[in-house]
Amino acid sequence: MKSRKLRRTRSRATIITAAAASAIAGAALLPNWSAGASTTAEPEVDARTKATFQRLADAVFTDRTNALVDRPGRKKAATDGFSGRVALSSGAARTEGKAVDRLDDRRERLARHGEKYSAANTTVALNRTRVNGRKAVVTVTETTTLTYKKVRGDEPKTTGFQADHQLTFEADRRGNWRLTGIREAGDDQLAVNQPAQPEVDPAPAPTASAPSPSPSASASAATSAGAATTTPSSPRAAITRPAPAAPKDLTGGEYDYRAMAAYADKYWRDYNPEYPSFDGQGAGGDCTNFVSQALKAGGWKHVPGYVYDYTRWFGNSSIQSHSFIGVNEWSWFALNSERATSLANVYQMDVGDVLQVDFDRNGSKDHTMIVTHRSAQGVPYLSYHSTNTHRRSVASIIASYPNAAYYAYRT
Repeated sequence: MKSRKLRRTRSRATIITAAAASAIAGAALLPNWSAGASTTAEPEVDARTKATFQRLADAVFTDRTNALVDRPGRKKAATDGFSGRVALSSGAARTEGKAVDRLDDRRERLARHGEKYSAANTTVALNRTRVNGRKAVVTVTETTTLTYKKVRGDEPKTTGFQADHQLTFEADRRGNWRLTGIREAGDDQLAVNQPAQPEVDPAPAPTASAPSPSPSASASAATSAGAATTTPSSPRAAITRPAPAAPKDLTGGEYDYRAMAAYADKYWRDYNPEYPSFDGQGAGGDCTNFVSQALKAGGWKHVPGYVYDYTRWFGNSSIQSHSFIGVNEWSWFALNSERATSLANVYQMDVGDVLQVDFDRNGSKDHTMIVTHRSAQGVPYLSYHSTNTHRRSVASIIASYPNAAYYAYRT
């Protein structure tokens, strides 16, 4: 609202006296800015503040991981120790509370599948802090190890993963930083302590002109090469136990399955520099590229040809066929070439076998993993990229994504 004009009949002295009194009264009501009660200046993010950002991130992901550990009662939240200069916003506190509740439910589902964790360790490294005015975006890498509880007695010692996260902090009027948002960076959406379901790209729409690794483009290339024009489908695999027996000869065949597992064990976190990484490329991540590398290490030979031709398979440091790096294209090649056959149940998988997942059941597969260990009682353990993960049980995958469609392949 606009102020009214002063009447001109008032004397200059009266106006000056009134203005002075008003200024004095106003000053008395103002807070003492220098005392730190509030500030309009942009807050500084010094080394100490960055270190506190890192410690709060560590606390957030530690709380999530601890929710999966089998222990009586709930452990005191590590984030409760933060207040003042750096802390959770009220909204983030509610969001994390709900996240921990969902992970509590996941722990119970895991127990029903015969899996528990006896201990866990989470550490967070701060990678980058970008500050724009009163907003700071912090990128961190979480490394988590979970110790398997001996429920059946034949579990491996641990499972682990490494994931990148992006945290957003905003400064309030007092210059205190509040964590307001967390999202997964790149394609890291498949950690066991990730409470949300993964976001997946929609199934590619067939187009005759787009030069992309869509089914139509691959089929067109295959036709031009004189190859088969069909895209073989595989049946969904059951996820129930016990599974019908499907023994696998690990030593007497054409391929070295233990070499496949050894490759995945070596490079699940430290990528092989002889191949490009597709993490964070916005095209589904590095999962199939990683599995193809492991299969190649175990004896799968290149089938040279056009990159779009899904009946060809090859990959090195400079060029890769779409069947080498694409989820659906890999399955088409594997079935066409008869290097893989479909399994009826995910619990039939053994070392060197491959599991693919369609998270939203839209018919387009989203993720590829390879079996690197099988317990004496028949539980397969998977390693994969995007999120970098080592020896996560198929039971854990099913407990985390119970509504997904699963496709198991014998290699």
